[in-house]
Amino acid sequence: MFRKVLIANRGEIAVRIIRACREMGMKTVAVYSEIDRNALHVRFADEAYFIGPAPAKESYLNIDKIMHAAAAARADAIHPGYGFLAENPALAEACDTAGITFIGPPAAAQRLMGEKTSSRRLLQQAGIPLVPGMVRGLQDEAEAFKMAEEIGYPVLIKAAAGGGGKGMRTVLSPEQLPDAYRAAKSEAASSFGDDSIYLEKLIEGARHIEIQLLGDYYGNVVHLGERECSIQRRNQKMIEECPSPALDDRLREAMGDLAVRIAKMVRYSNAGTAEFLFDKHGKYYFLEMNARLQVEHPVTEFVNGIDIVKEQFAVAAGQKLRLSQDRIFSKGWAIECRIYAEDPYNHFLPSLGIVRAIQEPSGPGVRVESGVFSGMVIPLHYDPLLSKLVVWGNTRREAIDRMRRALSEYYILGVKTTIPFHQFVMNNDSFIQGRYDTSFEEKEWREEAFEIEDLSSVAALAAAVVAHTRRKREANARCSETSGLSPWKSLGRQYALRRC
Repeated sequence: MFRKVLIANRGEIAVRIIRACREMGMKTVAVYSEIDRNALHVRFADEAYFIGPAPAKESYLNIDKIMHAAAAARADAIHPGYGFLAENPALAEACDTAGITFIGPPAAAQRLMGEKTSSRRLLQQAGIPLVPGMVRGLQDEAEAFKMAEEIGYPVLIKAAAGGGGKGMRTVLSPEQLPDAYRAAKSEAASSFGDDSIYLEKLIEGARHIEIQLLGDYYGNVVHLGERECSIQRRNQKMIEECPSPALDDRLREAMGDLAVRIAKMVRYSNAGTAEFLFDKHGKYYFLEMNARLQVEHPVTEFVNGIDIVKEQFAVAAGQKLRLSQDRIFSKGWAIECRIYAEDPYNHFLPSLGIVRAIQEPSGPGVRVESGVFSGMVIPLHYDPLLSKLVVWGNTRREAIDRMRRALSEYYILGVKTTIPFHQFVMNNDSFIQGRYDTSFEEKEWREEAFEIEDLSSVAALAAAVVAHTRRKREANARCSETSGLSPWKSLGRQYALRRC
């Protein structure tokens, strides 16, 4: 496959990709900023290269530094994960120039589908049902006022590049537009290195549904079913489930077929998703295509038994898809909760600090994708996603019950997290009955609506975890002294710990 892979990312997704590489027998290279020197992905990788200060534009968004690290490590492939440079065609082009394989769609497909206005323009011409809105970027604030009047309030201002809810603002009236325009433009520039924005109609009471796609270089494309992504805050997903409780078999097949048609139209290869809005009248609209691996890919993997990251590597290596549509089957139900370092009792504001101790859930049907460790400093420079808690059940009800159990076992001490919000959702009647849309958080969540159960048990567990962490740290230090291994290896390498 590949000899050595550089992961141009950080956090839980970097760890996820490193694990897939290790299972496939490929060496891994991490890159890190100043604040990530002790990060988990740095410890797990076979090699690690420093790429600059904490601000993303000086490190993880700097293509020259990424390529220099790849050259120094003699990597023959680069995986961008999601976010940062994942949908930047300039990285794919730099890889082509350097003779390094880019693990993702080719630059041409990224340029076409990653830039939202150009993809909307193409698909509008092909008769694909779209959310009403612009098919080119805004020139200035004056044009934003004009287009908002034409489209009709409420509208969304959206970043033309990237995704993940970044560079997106809801505008309910003309008075809100100037601040929203400037905020969206600024966030788009800082998140994606591109401040292009456009306007789209806000469809109220809609659900957010996406279709997972896989394609190869030979024109073969399949979909792996849909994911429901409607539990959001500030237009960013918080909970996803697979399949969607809103769709029947007829709609599921129609939307899947349309997603495949779109991918074939643009000669798409590797992993990606077609995003749709599904309104309260049962009508669906194509929203955008995310030309990358998605944060929520584990729920699809749980239900279909397909490792999407490994499929990405196989496609990038020039292999034909081993999957055909008639051989893809789903079983059971999966739910993912994104655990953010945010305070749900204070408008989901970021919670900065040091993770003092952590206990992750486990057991049947539970998967934790995490970049968190005890002693980790939560930086203000990046997305506050700490981990993803994913569960599987034979039925949706079993998956909800399992998620409740897993959340009750999950403790992160030292910073506020969104775990209480997820517990609230798993006990909410609207969610349990599958009757919800993208306005769920705004309508249902009340900061006083959910109380943590027994704080005495939390305190007892916290004390036990802190004591265990201290003992483990002291043992690792003794091990390092007697074995001659560095603390970095002792803490981060399994073979080093076995040797001790």
